[in-house]
Amino acid sequence: MGRVLAQGLLRAGWAAADLVLAEQMAEAATEARQSTGLTVLLDPASAVAGRDVIVIAVKPNDVGHLLGQIVGAVTTDQIVVSLAAGVPISVYEDVLDGVPVVRSMPNTPAAVGEAMTAFCGGAFADEATLAVASSVLAAIGQTVHLDENLLDAVTAVSGSGPAYVFLLAEALTEAAIREGLPMVAAEQLVRQTLFGSSLLLSQSDKTASELRAQVTSPGGTTAAAIGVFETGDFKALVASAVQSAARRSRELGEAAGSGEAG
Repeated sequence: MGRVLAQGLLRAGWAAADLVLAEQMAEAATEARQSTGLTVLLDPASAVAGRDVIVIAVKPNDVGHLLGQIVGAVTTDQIVVSLAAGVPISVYEDVLDGVPVVRSMPNTPAAVGEAMTAFCGGAFADEATLAVASSVLAAIGQTVHLDENLLDAVTAVSGSGPAYVFLLAEALTEAAIREGLPMVAAEQLVRQTLFGSSLLLSQSDKTASELRAQVTSPGGTTAAAIGVFETGDFKALVASAVQSAARRSRELGEAAGSGEAG
């Protein structure tokens, strides 16, 4: 996600000279350098020195180790933006005393500039800090400012959400093939249907429920399909999946806070 954000910033007009990446492994650094054209360093402390904004884009269980590497190089004049799922702001503030911290949760549509990213600020993050963080995150899509106690739910809904959509696409494609459609045609039908439906939902002033009702004529084919979903309690299954993802996000944060994730 760090590279994706960097590429988004470049597309948004940021100068390559203003961006520096850090990678732990030499092979990964070479790959990042080739894919982005940016300076890539192996020493995180050197990479953060003098930078206005520091983006933490590592796995949750690597946050503690990384903070130990950069703690002496980060100052209170800098802004730390975390992309690590589930890791609370307190984990950063306990190590980086007085440093403005912004926790965020983007999702993988960032790769095409269509991310949905929620963010929140810590004790030392004022309105100016949040504005800077928002401008950085807006390079990969839309942003929304929420309270931190909602970030685990955000992780479960929009952070993990693309996987739910892809699972639906996978299941719908397989069902289409079982109905006799050629694979290529099935994939095209499903991709465009999901794309068009998402675009309609995003641009319509109607709710998802209202749009669904427009397609569902009484006694028709769609009603027959919806009946099967309702028999299987589709909405309850989705709710259970989201609850499970939110619970796991909280567990990751608790592990990071206790040092177990480091």
